[in-house]
Amino acid sequence: MAGTLDAKGAILIKQFWSSRIQNLTPYVPGEQPKSKLIKLNTNENPYPPSPKVLEAIRAATNQDLRMYPDPDGSRLRETIGGYYGLSTDQVFLGNGSDEILAFCFQAFFSPGEPIVFPDITYTFYQVYCQFFDIPYRTIPLDHYLSVPVQAFCGDFKGVVLANPNAPTGKAIPVCKIRMILEGNPNGVVLVDEAYVDFGGDSAVSLIDSYPNLIVVKTMSKSRSLAGLRVGYALGHPNLIEALNYVKNSFNSYTLDRLALVGGEAAIRDDAYFRAMVAKVSLIRNRTAVRLKKLGFCVTESTANFLFISHDKAPARELFTFLRECGILVRYFDKPRIDNHLRVTVGTEEEMDTFCTVVQKILEEQYHAI
Repeated sequence: MAGTLDAKGAILIKQFWSSRIQNLTPYVPGEQPKSKLIKLNTNENPYPPSPKVLEAIRAATNQDLRMYPDPDGSRLRETIGGYYGLSTDQVFLGNGSDEILAFCFQAFFSPGEPIVFPDITYTFYQVYCQFFDIPYRTIPLDHYLSVPVQAFCGDFKGVVLANPNAPTGKAIPVCKIRMILEGNPNGVVLVDEAYVDFGGDSAVSLIDSYPNLIVVKTMSKSRSLAGLRVGYALGHPNLIEALNYVKNSFNSYTLDRLALVGGEAAIRDDAYFRAMVAKVSLIRNRTAVRLKKLGFCVTESTANFLFISHDKAPARELFTFLRECGILVRYFDKPRIDNHLRVTVGTEEEMDTFCTVVQKILEEQYHAI
C-alpha cells in the first residue's frame, strides 16, 4: 500500500481515502505555540475585541444554547447590511472567511472552466481548486510584487484576488478593481478583503454596479475575533442566493448563537473598531521605518503585517534565529518569496522587542549593522 509521510514524519497509509484527497496538498496554517512566545506569525490582532462583544456573549451564554441558532443570522445580516448601506439579501454569513471562500469556489466556479489568481497570494485558493476539481492558471505578480491589472482582464470564468494581497500586503486601488470587473463580464470576480480595514480601499462601493462582484470579509483581523470565527460576503442577491444553496446543502447552521451576537456587537461598536485599526496601522508604519533603517526591504503594506527581506540575512536563517529567541514569524519556502518573512504587527512592546532582537541578530550573525 502506497503511503506518504505525515507532519510527524511517520508513514501515512491512505487506505480508504477518497481519490479526491489522496493527492491533495492541504493548506498549512501558521504555528499555534503551546509555550510562551511572541507570536507574530498568524496575523491576529494584538488587541482584544470590543468590551461590548464580551458583554453580548456573556448575556447570550444561557439556557438558549440548547436550541439551534438562527440559520439565516437575520439580525447580524441586517446589522452588516446597514453598516455598508446594503440590503439584507446582499449579505451572506459563514464560519470565518475561509469557509465562505470554499463556498464561493463551489458556487461560482466549475470543473472544466479555468479561473485565475496571482502566483503569489493566499495559498488556500490553490487548495480549493484542487479539492473541487477547478482548473486554474496563476498570473505572475510584477517585479514590484504588484498585481498586473491588465493581465487579469481576459474575460475569464473567474478571478480571485486578495486585496490587500497576502503575504505581500500590497493593495489594488478600487479603480483597478473596476477595470478587472469590466474586463471579465462573464465570470465572477471574487475580492478577498481580509485585511482591507488596515488601509486598503474596499470594493464594496462597486457592488450595486457589478452583479458579478463578490466581496469576502472577516471579523478575525480588524475586529479581533479570530477565535470566534465570523466571516461574511457581500454581493448581488443572485450571488448571495447561490452561496445559500451551497451552505444549505452542507450545513445550515454555520454560525452559533455566541458568534452571531458577538459579531453584531463588533459591527455596532464602530468607534472601538476604528481606534484599534488606527493603532495597529500606526505601529505597522513605525516598525517599517525602523526595519528600513536596519537595511530591510519592506514592501508597502496596507495590511496588519509587513513583508520584509534583507540582502545579507537569508530569510530561512533569520526565521530560525528569531524562533530561538522566542519570536515566531512566517516563512514561505516558495519561488520568488523564499527570501522574505511575513511579520504580523503586534503590540508596540512586541514590535520594539522584535526590532531589538533583529538588530542583535544582524550584528552578531551577519555583521550587517
